[in-house]
Amino acid sequence: MQSNYVDAVASQLEEYWESYHEHPGALDLLCHPTSQDWALNVTDIASAWVEQQFAAHVAGKPLVPAPVALDPEMMIACGQLASVLAEAYQHPIKLDINVIRYNEALTKRESRLNDAREDELLAKFPPTERMFLDHPSVVIDSGYQIILWYLPATLNWSMQKDMYIATSGMGSLLQHSITAGTMSKSRPSKWSTHHSNFHSAEESLLTPGCINISPCWFQQGHERHGPPPTYPEDGFMPEVSVTLKADESHSLVLNMQWPGLLSSAALRIMHPQLYQASISTQVELGCWVATNRQDQMYQCLQQWTSMYTGAAIICNRQSPFHRDPKCPPEGFDILTCIGGYDNGVMQLTNLGINIAYNSGVMMMFQLPQMSIARNKNAAPTAHPE
Repeated sequence: MQSNYVDAVASQLEEYWESYHEHPGALDLLCHPTSQDWALNVTDIASAWVEQQFAAHVAGKPLVPAPVALDPEMMIACGQLASVLAEAYQHPIKLDINVIRYNEALTKRESRLNDAREDELLAKFPPTERMFLDHPSVVIDSGYQIILWYLPATLNWSMQKDMYIATSGMGSLLQHSITAGTMSKSRPSKWSTHHSNFHSAEESLLTPGCINISPCWFQQGHERHGPPPTYPEDGFMPEVSVTLKADESHSLVLNMQWPGLLSSAALRIMHPQLYQASISTQVELGCWVATNRQDQMYQCLQQWTSMYTGAAIICNRQSPFHRDPKCPPEGFDILTCIGGYDNGVMQLTNLGINIAYNSGVMMMFQLPQMSIARNKNAAPTAHPE
């Protein structure tokens, strides 16, 4: 069955690849929906090229020349990403779980702190086997829907070095993010910044902590759906996140550009609908902030390369079993991890899967999964907000 799945994918990509390869010059700055002076424009160009390379790899066709908008370092990183994506796509692992029914069984904002409830879910949706993933692969549910992309060794050394330097420059913000006090089941979210889950870094330049970064952060209780209203007074109240209101905000955004671009290029392959919705959202936001003279937000958006409007930077944290209750089943979270460590493991207990979670890995998953990641250095994570 898995072989038929791969053959069907390859045949569908044949025509797709042909249309791209006949017009390699179409990757022009003028044909993308964002303004040419926005960093997101280069992201869209790079993402389109990764999509072409991915199709060529899967269809067994010649690779498409890189667009001139990409510098050599980013071209190499994007080429590596496309190759690993294609390898993963051609190695599906099918599970018996139905992701839609599983999510329907969860209660709103369920965070996995009730052991009895977890035993009930495992009894209702038992993993048919236990497995350990350490090679590129996709995990599909019983309805042949991809619920997990696993891409080890996706980030090359140069990209990891840039991410390390960026994280080391966030020391003050990371340090002030740590919280103390007693955790309780009534406040499950506090584990993410509680000091008991963080460990000292062997590298002196790294500071343990967890911060959120966003050029247009929604205030709690003020999330809105649909297009932005004409006037801010109508209740549309995004703000630049506190972490980007500091003096070093400009350099912080610039330091995150390459990771943001690469994760966005992956998103275009893994979830094209979410990619297109995200780019449309940012175009709408850009028009709104320009009209309403939100200068600081406009400057951040102008330099923001990620299709996601929020990213979490997590350094030296060991996560307890948990779910992300704000992650909708139709969305995808992306995680990347770097650092000088070995034998990192992420456990997805509801799927019966353990994953080698070592430096340079990229993962994207759709299920509100229970996971534990043991890693000893920086782990920048991007997720939709």
